[in-house]
Amino acid sequence: MDVSLGKALAAGIVVIALSIIIHRIQDSQPQFDHANFISTDRSATSLLLKKALPDSVFFGPHPVFVESIQSYWAVQERDIVPQCIVRPRTDEEVVVAIGILKQQYDDCTRQGRAHPLFAVRSGGHSPIPGAANIDGGIVIDLQLLDEVVPSEDGSRVAIGTGARWLDVSAILDRKCLAVAGGRNSAVGVGGLTLGGGISFFSPRVGFVCNNIISYEIVLANGTKATASEKSNPGLWRALKGGSNNFGIVTRFVARSFPSTDIWSGFLYMMASKSTQVIQAFYNYTQTKAEVRDEYAAGPLLCFTYLQKLGIKLIATNLVYTKPEPWPSCYAGFRNIGRLWSTVKLRSLTSATNELASSSPAGLRQKFITTTVVNDHATLMEVHASYEKGAKVMRKVKSMIWTLVLQPLYPSIATMSQPNVLGLDTRTEPLVIVLFTAVWEDKSDDELVARTTRDIIASIDHYAASRGTADPYRYLNDCDSWQNPFDGYGAENKRFLQAMSREYDPDGLFQSACVGGFKLGMYDQPQ
Repeated sequence: MDVSLGKALAAGIVVIALSIIIHRIQDSQPQFDHANFISTDRSATSLLLKKALPDSVFFGPHPVFVESIQSYWAVQERDIVPQCIVRPRTDEEVVVAIGILKQQYDDCTRQGRAHPLFAVRSGGHSPIPGAANIDGGIVIDLQLLDEVVPSEDGSRVAIGTGARWLDVSAILDRKCLAVAGGRNSAVGVGGLTLGGGISFFSPRVGFVCNNIISYEIVLANGTKATASEKSNPGLWRALKGGSNNFGIVTRFVARSFPSTDIWSGFLYMMASKSTQVIQAFYNYTQTKAEVRDEYAAGPLLCFTYLQKLGIKLIATNLVYTKPEPWPSCYAGFRNIGRLWSTVKLRSLTSATNELASSSPAGLRQKFITTTVVNDHATLMEVHASYEKGAKVMRKVKSMIWTLVLQPLYPSIATMSQPNVLGLDTRTEPLVIVLFTAVWEDKSDDELVARTTRDIIASIDHYAASRGTADPYRYLNDCDSWQNPFDGYGAENKRFLQAMSREYDPDGLFQSACVGGFKLGMYDQPQ
């Protein structure tokens, strides 16, 4: 048999097997039990909301309630049962909901029984339980605030917080436009953008948050405000990485720019190529700023262990945001032997759909992250930690264990607009280290949590001893116990706390709103 044909057949078998594994894990998850969503209990808060917004508040087992719960990306979020769903259709309905919640929060605070009341959901794509859901509380589900309206001159786009990046690119592709947005089409606009956001276009235009011209936000006092460079400029800056700590953003106005097809896809390799591909990644990331190609995004270097098959693979995602195949900057990856490749010219929507297909909904999920200086020995140690993790994860049924490395150039943090990410003092290229886990049984949750935390601690210890540690943590990849705001630096964290005191003096979004990452200003009620 021809060698290339043999490789193609082997690759096809692996792809089919991986697809079967994912679907079997999805099928193995407990089916939705409507009985668990029928409750005669109604709090005073939920009754007030239902009276004020009769067409936008839903209790179980109403189909809207069921659909909302079942549309969370991670099973851990689906396991949480709120009391009701508020699905506002307009900004004004968000104002009404916040007004009621603030009144209830004030009453509880005066009585000394303050407790979490609500969660806010954009796309619901976080794997952290309670990131956008709340047990027995109120979920404000923004999915109907999903407008995507380009300006006539093509320079900006108004985007509703409840939109997903697929909604955005599908409209902009037709107009040969793009924005700095999510790389996974299934991710919601709100969470990614408020966490900073990394885009295929980031090497050229910076973080997603750097390209937001203005924010429409409902504040804790129940009023609407605009945050821009000229209106509430402090809040404008705080929202560029400050998460959900200041209010509910209902709309972003993002800078847009001309864009046609891009070149993107995955190179799939055998695990035996690990040393070669890490060297290529290190060399690429170390490229001097003055010769770095601003149209080259990533690469995302992924090492995956498939417990069900007992095999390991490498997948390298390459993107070039011009319609030019195999730009010279990726020469170091081109000559590494591979099983197969999906790289081709395609629309931005097609590229982001490919990444979404690699992480489908309806599974148990875990993210955890750290950051290191681009150093070859440190990267090899990170890979060794992945290998150690794979040995432990052999015990976890249907585990899909992945290490993802991606370059982070500090220069992208200072492009276009100020933010609070704290990367402006860095001079060396960094690498974001992300571990992801997908598995089947809830009984393995504790083992996965303990193993991932131990691995991150080991990497951080090694990097600190070598002088290659960095405190920055990409908020959108953090686990629940991590504190990304500490990594922004003390000055930026104090600034965020000052903005919270100015725009939310009573701490509604610190104490009554769960999810996101808080600023450490109040003891969190249990």
